[in-house]
Amino acid sequence: MTPKTVRARLAADPALGAGNVLTTVVANGFGLDDPSLTFDTDVDGFPAWQPLRVRDVDRLVRSRAASLHGLGIGRRDPVAVIATSAADTVLAFLALARLGAIPALINPRLAPETAALYVRRLRAVAVLTDDAGRARLASHDTDAPLLARLADLGSADPADAPEAYRHHADDPVAITHSSGTTGVPKAVVHSHSSLYAAINHRLRMPKAQGTERILSALPAPHVATLIAVNLALSSQTELLALSEQTGSTALDTIERWRPTGVLGFAATWSDLARADLTGRDLDSVALWWNTGDCAHEAHIRRLVAVGSRLVATSAGRVRQPGSMFIDGLGSSEMGHSHFFITHTTETNRYGRCIGRAHAFADPRVLGPDGEELPDGQVGELGTKSATLSLGYWNDSVTTYRTRDRGYFRTGDLVYRDQEGYFYHLDRLVDSVDLGDGATLYTAMSEERILVACPDVADCTVVAVRRDDVVATDVLLQLAPGADPAADRTDRVRAALDDRVAATLRKVVVVEDREIPLGPTGKVRKFQLRERYLAAQGAS
Repeated sequence: MTPKTVRARLAADPALGAGNVLTTVVANGFGLDDPSLTFDTDVDGFPAWQPLRVRDVDRLVRSRAASLHGLGIGRRDPVAVIATSAADTVLAFLALARLGAIPALINPRLAPETAALYVRRLRAVAVLTDDAGRARLASHDTDAPLLARLADLGSADPADAPEAYRHHADDPVAITHSSGTTGVPKAVVHSHSSLYAAINHRLRMPKAQGTERILSALPAPHVATLIAVNLALSSQTELLALSEQTGSTALDTIERWRPTGVLGFAATWSDLARADLTGRDLDSVALWWNTGDCAHEAHIRRLVAVGSRLVATSAGRVRQPGSMFIDGLGSSEMGHSHFFITHTTETNRYGRCIGRAHAFADPRVLGPDGEELPDGQVGELGTKSATLSLGYWNDSVTTYRTRDRGYFRTGDLVYRDQEGYFYHLDRLVDSVDLGDGATLYTAMSEERILVACPDVADCTVVAVRRDDVVATDVLLQLAPGADPAADRTDRVRAALDDRVAATLRKVVVVEDREIPLGPTGKVRKFQLRERYLAAQGAS
């Protein structure tokens, strides 16, 4: 059976969803001996970097499901999973889903006190973790027992696994959490159907260039990784999931594993773009695929200049230097990016353009009262889609506060142009009203500064208000070789809108360690604002 036929068969299966992709593929005998998942750590007798066939993944998952079943885990049980390796995270998700349990995947970079509070709010029946996780949680109460070590779950006989649970479309199949940049992360609930809706859409389309062999530089516990795993299993794609998402690790892995596509967040591209890419062997990469926050033009341009892709010419399809970058905007709650735009060295639509909407999404620009705003007017992004999460686990108040006449209000400030392209300006909580219709958008300001200052690898704009006065500081992280003593104030001021430039207090070069990051690599602007307000109060 051809891959195209397999994709069509899966796309037409009404019972298929995020909780039963592996069992469905195995039951139909689709590509059982094809290389499927690869991990960067040893797992259950398989050495790191050895590709696992579909039948291997199934055996490992059934073994872990048998162990979990023997420990009393069953359908509808919320189980917290905190693992340092991508292998343990992915296999725990697949095994718990097979049992009909609800894996709650937690980023191991969360502070242990925050992770413990998060687990208590989940009211999880148990915690699955590794030795590192046990040590971090040792002095913190989770109100849930620590079950067997993740590494020990693969010792059971796969034949002892119970029959796979039959999911209903609305069954909760996973809980992932938001970035937690303003406090304790929110627990986002995904259903069997919502977490697969975007994949089903892709299966009905031709397989995109660059998706034959994908490197995932996404945090393993993130919803985007679950989508990537199920997409790989559904489309006979090879996927390597990294346990560590630094730029140097990603570059080394590209040279070693030779992927055709790389998945990552905006923080990934920032980290990659500050390296000397001209000295690296990146020719295998045809596609950089972003999700989460949209990426900066300065970073995209550096990435599309490397790699290679096939293009159609009068002489046929030929490979030429330069790659593609798919940008957009997504979140855990959205379940998948609802927008897409493809950049190459020949394209020039930037200015934080997140593209047009996917066919499965219905985004609108909303005013304060939920009214739809006209083209060109800035408002909050509201969107409808089959990919939307069910809401927040054990938090109906926040769930319903974010829903407006059927639309999920994302907290992003956007506008749409007359051609149907959407542009992202900032997070609502990070923007500052300057009065008389003017607004300071920190993300758009960062975009313009990076374009104006090519020797700056990344920057963060911190805007705080005290006594009706707005003060803006610009924190610059320099590219290798840039002069830290150079005064870039005039260039920064010239890049900003006049009203924003008038609030500029100082431009300062900082070390990477001075920028507080959340577990997924997002800058914690809330923490920076609190720090700067405290400093102002003390002065």
